Amino acid sequence: MSEDQKSLLKKKLRDIANELRGKMDADEFRDYILGFIFYKYLSEKMFLYANKLLEQDHISYDTVDEHTAEGREILQAIREDALDKLGYFLKPSELFHTLAQRGNAIEDGKDTQFILEDLTSILDNIERSTMGTASHDDFDHLFSELDLTSQKLGKTEKDKNTLISKILAHLDKIDFQLEDAKIDVL
Repeated sequence: MSEDQKSLLKKKLRDIANELRGKMDADEFRDYILGFIFYKYLSEKMFLYANKLLEQDHISYDTVDEHTAEGREILQAIREDALDKLGYFLKPSELFHTLAQRGNAIEDGKDTQFILEDLTSILDNIERSTMGTASHDDFDHLFSELDLTSQKLGKTEKDKNTLISKILAHLDKIDFQLEDAKIDVL
């Protein structure tokens, strides 16, 4: 990882720590941050892998329409391949960047979009996608430490959603440079 990347990562982790300051102890902070970083890592790996499969068709994975027959057919083929090669699967709507953008999109100039239920579902879907595969044991209870209902994240669901949206936005600005095989961001 380049010095600039390390510096940006440290800055963003400090920004996140400032968001969480006083809300939880260091062990809990670590669990949340590592969980979100790992979700981002898995998401970026999935995105790059799917884009490589779709390269000859000149399609970007995040543009596949999950609601059309053609889109579902593409996703099924990618799912089978990804489970074999990566050990897990994420749909385009479940990608970290997509969720982070939705969480930080302003609705009617008032608030962030509500993403907590979606995030919970996505993390569960990552684990469920591995059922019956060789990677199941590796992914079983992978995100169990991420309690998105914890009062430490906020008193109300709106407060929790706002905080998680801010954290995801900070992490979304970090480029893990996964295309560079020499780098291991984790």
